[in-house]
Amino acid sequence: MTKAISMDTLLSTWVDCPSLSSIRVSELELDSRRVQSGTTFVALIGHVVDGRKFIPAAIQQGANAVIAQACGEHSHGTVDIIEDVPVVYIEALDKCLSAIASKLYPYPEMALIGVTGTNGKTTITQLIAQWMDLVGSSAAVMGTTGNGFLANLKEAANTTGNAVEIQKTLASLAEQNAKYTALEVSSHGLIQGRVKALSFAAGVFTNLSRDHLDYHGTMEEYANAKRMLFTAHQCEQAIINVDDAVGAAWAKQLPNALAVSLKPNSEFEQAVFANHIAYAESGISIEFDGKFGDGTLCAPLIGEFNAANLMLALTTLLSLGFDKQTLLATAAKLQPVLGRMELFQTVGKAKVVVDYAHTPDALEKVLQALRVHCQGELWAILGCGGDRDAGKRPMMANIAERLGDKVVLTDDNPRSEDPAQIMKDMLAGLSNPAQAIVQHDRFKALSYALENAASQDIILLAGKGHEDYQILNSGTIHYSDRESAMQLLGLSS
Repeated sequence: MTKAISMDTLLSTWVDCPSLSSIRVSELELDSRRVQSGTTFVALIGHVVDGRKFIPAAIQQGANAVIAQACGEHSHGTVDIIEDVPVVYIEALDKCLSAIASKLYPYPEMALIGVTGTNGKTTITQLIAQWMDLVGSSAAVMGTTGNGFLANLKEAANTTGNAVEIQKTLASLAEQNAKYTALEVSSHGLIQGRVKALSFAAGVFTNLSRDHLDYHGTMEEYANAKRMLFTAHQCEQAIINVDDAVGAAWAKQLPNALAVSLKPNSEFEQAVFANHIAYAESGISIEFDGKFGDGTLCAPLIGEFNAANLMLALTTLLSLGFDKQTLLATAAKLQPVLGRMELFQTVGKAKVVVDYAHTPDALEKVLQALRVHCQGELWAILGCGGDRDAGKRPMMANIAERLGDKVVLTDDNPRSEDPAQIMKDMLAGLSNPAQAIVQHDRFKALSYALENAASQDIILLAGKGHEDYQILNSGTIHYSDRESAMQLLGLSS
């Protein structure tokens, strides 16, 4: 339960405002529409919208005070009074807000594990939480598929929420006796200061490949944003995938780096590495060695990228002091993550695999993993999101054509863009565009594939994974690849 503190105490690190000692702050809110009587409204200058425009609306809703970002006419430390409500202006509020929120929403005695990288964040955070539960600890997650304990995840709007949401959620999880929380930490969240006040018992880097260039501009800037988890935060253990070129470079620069590799290691002094990996349809077996000694890890996941995810999760837990033999003994009970290489099958029909792969690198790895298990033809059904990096569209289509046998192009989340233009961009990446099937409706795309695929074929339905919505120009509608697969295969949900 949040305890109210005085406004001058809340802001004492940044401004001296003893005149506001009588204002009690018990709830911070960035969305003016959610302000209620007694709520303190936070008005940030956002990347799209200036939250200060909504100060009058928040006051009308009952805000008891406003903390606003200083800029131009309102200098740092200025206190305006609007309809008897104080408005305090703070310079660079977006960078201070994480620390301000941490004063109101503390989470004592709970350790944080931050996971960053292009692909694998959701799987690794959930593997860590699953594993902790299996060995008797209490762990929660925050990220793409939701926030909370795995048995009761609450939907999240973004991979990494705003600074207030993050602190509020962490405080709530601590009250529910979570001993650890594993967070997906996005590049946006890092560069925008949403996690600025957080300290991490361990930080994990998965990999870096093309994504979010519509925001960061260059791969170098994208990498710099990810690197902030290890350089701009207290991060006691840095668990780094050195099979990734960026990770290998970072591991040589970070003094607390623990290198993780799927290959025998001779380059890094502090490392956990695989000596042998066996892949089967029933799962993965990894013989490893290194800093924590040797062992064999067996888990019911498939694909080389999941071997990397398992090794990173295992190394993180070992670095936090969890017992190796107990972890290995429980690994067979780990489960694939919702919408990540999730298999749907019924007798006499092709297998359908739903996966969140929405970057070129992720799509390539998923198709390569499925090829090993495919006795017939490998189908790839995919689309690309609108209002996002258009440069990856031909790349995605080319990967599907090169690594799959049949390609079906469909809509992802077109958002405000014309789906026909997105499709045109994807078709430009194909050597033989006439051989690709174009079907904008995702349900009909999967239906076509199942009607035309043989029973020994595998159909990859890529891009949306766990999502149960589709964002169109006309608005958001309910749609789920998982539900489509179950319906068309006659499986109960």
